[in-house]
Amino acid sequence: MKVALLGAGHIGQTIARLLHATGDYQVTVIDKNAKYLAALAAEGIVTAEVDTENQAALAAQLRGKDTVVNALPYHLAITAATLALECGCHYFDLTEDVAATKAIKDLAKGAKTAFMPQCGLAPGFIGIVAHHLATGFDEVRDVQMRVGALPAFPTNALKYNLTWSVDGLINEYCHPCEAIHGGAFISALPLEGLEHFSLDGTEYEAFNTSGGLGTLCETWAGKVRNLDYKTVRYPGHRDLMKFLLEDLALASDQDKLKDIMRKSMPATMQDVVLVFVTVSGMKNGVLMQEVFARKIFAERDAKAPLSAIQITTAAGICAAVDLFREGKLPAKGFIRQEEVELPAFLANRFGRAYQQSRQVESIG
Repeated sequence: MKVALLGAGHIGQTIARLLHATGDYQVTVIDKNAKYLAALAAEGIVTAEVDTENQAALAAQLRGKDTVVNALPYHLAITAATLALECGCHYFDLTEDVAATKAIKDLAKGAKTAFMPQCGLAPGFIGIVAHHLATGFDEVRDVQMRVGALPAFPTNALKYNLTWSVDGLINEYCHPCEAIHGGAFISALPLEGLEHFSLDGTEYEAFNTSGGLGTLCETWAGKVRNLDYKTVRYPGHRDLMKFLLEDLALASDQDKLKDIMRKSMPATMQDVVLVFVTVSGMKNGVLMQEVFARKIFAERDAKAPLSAIQITTAAGICAAVDLFREGKLPAKGFIRQEEVELPAFLANRFGRAYQQSRQVESIG
């Protein structure tokens, strides 16, 4: 399969190496950053230095490819998907942006190629897990999804380090959050719905953020009482972000906030990803609850270290592309994450990154 991979950043480089190493994919990595591309080219991966915001130049690179894998910032998702449609390519991305996903769904109507956005961790894997657990109940009452990408060793007041896209982080903190409450669809405020819990002896908080549910609200409308998604952080993070976004009014000047965070908050490769899904409902006349919990840790290989968010995000989209190539997903049109079968995902050579992670032993 000929793949045009858009973006050679933190996640894009990991995707490129994973797909290239199999020998089943002819990968061309497209980015405007010559330095990032040079690192991949040195490993024998084909690269193309292109301004990814130049539509004509980008379209020229997509023609003749089978599939577009988009690892660019969320605000370029609609453009990339539109060009994929025009060039007759299948399309996969990592976007958490609700508006972009809806636009891509419209693009996919009647398309002869497949369009599968939201293939990362959340949205992505978290929706696959929740849907799998929920379909095992005779009657579903509550579905709760909690995900966090956290520094293993927090040292600042926010108790946070940059582990992924600052654009995506601020986007999910600032936009309305879809949920189902009391059987009805609602739009909840970001950073609200604060709750606390402990896991393996560590205290966490969780609160509403945008985009993590993917298309689950639509899929489960009328079939569940409550369904929501919250981001997990260490206690105190939410209050400080509310101060920045609301009290200092940086929600209306997001570029300034992003600039501050990039300049003052160091990135880290020493992180942990927490996945925590709870589903309750009726089984054979009995009220039951099932839980899926995982902690995925960074790989500290001296030659090729990988952060936990790199591992989980790249594994999600690579597994989606791989399952599609194997004919285990629809061949055209819009593909929801919940159309992926969890056992097939975990058995996949890329999806095993989640299977081999340590299962959480205690939940308090």
